[in-house]
Amino acid sequence: MSEQSTSPPRPAPSLSEVLETVEQLWPLRLQEPWDASGLVTGRPDQPVRRILFAVDPVADVVAEAVSTGADLLITHHPLLLRGVTSVAADGFKGAVVHELIEHRCALLACHTNADSAPDGVSDAVARAAGLTTTAPLAPHPDDPAVGIGRVGELARPVRLRELARRLADAVPPTAHGVRVAGDPDALVRRVAVCGGAGDSLLDAVRAAGADAYVTADLRHHPASEAREAAAGPGADGTPYLVDLSHFASEWLWLPVGAAALRAALAARGHDVEVEVSQRRSDPWDFRLDHAGHDGSDPIRSGRDHPGHDRSAPDAPTAGGPA
Repeated sequence: MSEQSTSPPRPAPSLSEVLETVEQLWPLRLQEPWDASGLVTGRPDQPVRRILFAVDPVADVVAEAVSTGADLLITHHPLLLRGVTSVAADGFKGAVVHELIEHRCALLACHTNADSAPDGVSDAVARAAGLTTTAPLAPHPDDPAVGIGRVGELARPVRLRELARRLADAVPPTAHGVRVAGDPDALVRRVAVCGGAGDSLLDAVRAAGADAYVTADLRHHPASEAREAAAGPGADGTPYLVDLSHFASEWLWLPVGAAALRAALAARGHDVEVEVSQRRSDPWDFRLDHAGHDGSDPIRSGRDHPGHDRSAPDAPTAGGPA
């Protein structure tokens, strides 16, 4: 019987070593001035053997990190984005901080730095839309090669309904679903995207000549004004709007970010488990459609189109992440 050689297990990296790797992928210098990305809890010298990626540092996600033995929880959204004066455990944020510290799980936020960096959040949305070559929608002032949002062209024109369906199939189901403004049969080729809340970029979308804009959290007034401008004199109806759930749009990046960090750590000689959260942190649980909403709704928009099926089943309460 031949003797098999076994190599000793590679040592776990320290948290500070993981942070160095994260900085190479998603540099903090790229975050927006108002942002609060970076380390929230954790000791620099603690070993990191398991990392969990999630969108939000909510209690359910923290419980998942603790129960799976994660040493580091990386979330897209910061826990302490707005100033706090206390992290006492009798409040949600304080309870989260205490739970993480008590179980030696560090917390790191990669927010707008991951939005702007190459292969970031909007790149993931762009791939889901079918874009292959893109440029920043709002270039970073210090590095125009990166920035918030992406804009590019599809390999072939598609109808607006096909673009929306493609995105609906790519994101985890939420009560929000996918909302669309525009002629469902309109052809779309040039598409702008922004993961997360993106109505502040509507002027950049128009300047980029996009046929459609895919983002999340589109508020009533910016969306209404964008559609009115698109219907005005000399306008061609664009940009059409595709509104995703905030959570769902940014969830698309989690597998990408996890794979990138896993590979970067392996290149440094570290074998670290890097997984994606199975929890759905979208705050909405269900949606009720109007009774009798069968396509013959007497309340119709002036931009409704014959043949446009305005009916929709109740959105599922969960799917994809639980």
